Amino acid sequence: MASPNLAAASWRKSSRSGANDSNCVEVAGLGEGLAVRDSKDPCGPVLVFGSAAWTSFVAGLRTAPRR
Repeated sequence: MASPNLAAASWRKSSRSGANDSNCVEVAGLGEGLAVRDSKDPCGPVLVFGSAAWTSFVAGLRTAPRR
């Protein structure tokens, strides 16, 4: 995947986050993948995943045992 234009990304938090919940990540769709960042540090590092890697990650979360 080419380097994404993160300045134009539309970031969103989980709907399960409370208004004052500081333990959140934000995600932004990139067309060919997804970017993830810490909501407390929007200028900090960003992880970028290709579509296949993100789909596999989410599938693993859905099948993981709940604690």
